[in-house]
Amino acid sequence: MTTQPSTALITGASSGIGAVYADRLAARGYSLVLVARREERLRALAAELEQRYGVNVTTLTADLTDEAGIRAVEEMLRSNPAIDTLVNNAGAAQIAPFLAGDVAAHQAINTLNTTALMRLSYAILPRLAQNNRGTLINIASVLAFHARAGSALYSATKAWVLNFTRGLQEEFAESQVRIQAVLPAATATEIWEVSGIKVNDLPEGSVMTTDDMVDAALAGLDLGELVTIPPMHDENLWARYEEARLALFASARTGIPAPRYRR
Repeated sequence: MTTQPSTALITGASSGIGAVYADRLAARGYSLVLVARREERLRALAAELEQRYGVNVTTLTADLTDEAGIRAVEEMLRSNPAIDTLVNNAGAAQIAPFLAGDVAAHQAINTLNTTALMRLSYAILPRLAQNNRGTLINIASVLAFHARAGSALYSATKAWVLNFTRGLQEEFAESQVRIQAVLPAATATEIWEVSGIKVNDLPEGSVMTTDDMVDAALAGLDLGELVTIPPMHDENLWARYEEARLALFASARTGIPAPRYRR
């Protein structure tokens, strides 16, 4: 019996993190389906990867803030049984006071960062579950842990991605399906051009290259990590965070109001 070659679908693949994932997975022998809004960039990247690695690359131009775009990618995931890896990378940010933006722009970011990610995960997971194999990678952010003035919406969407992914990990814990949350910190991508913050204004030495970010994320995947934070050097920080998180959850299961709330 021959094994069908693995195919990875990557959203937001025309530049930045998505394009590096495409390069690295092509180098590992994956066929690719590259999804983004910018058709010319997708085609140029596809031609480059096919020539460099000799893999098959398909492109799909789709806007994942739009219902038609989400449906097109869902259909691709459901109709192509070779796709066994999904990298939910597409995302957007607007780092500015909440009332400085209009509600339509906020809704578009929320749709891209959460709704599209959920629906594409739902489109592929039934096949992964049936085959008991495959990989789902969801790109979140360290801002899942932290919100500040100007990041209310973005931080909320990335916290959603993290919790959504961790819930799926619990559901698939007894399977061979790999589900990873990747939490980059500041990374040198084009997202800064539309976010409201210039990458050059960030503290010196705090910005990771896309190459380093993706290489670390894939190393984390190979190690079996459920949550990968590429720039986190002290693993004990994560252990202490998890211990505190679980203790906080357990402390809320008494069914009795805390004394400070009693009069």
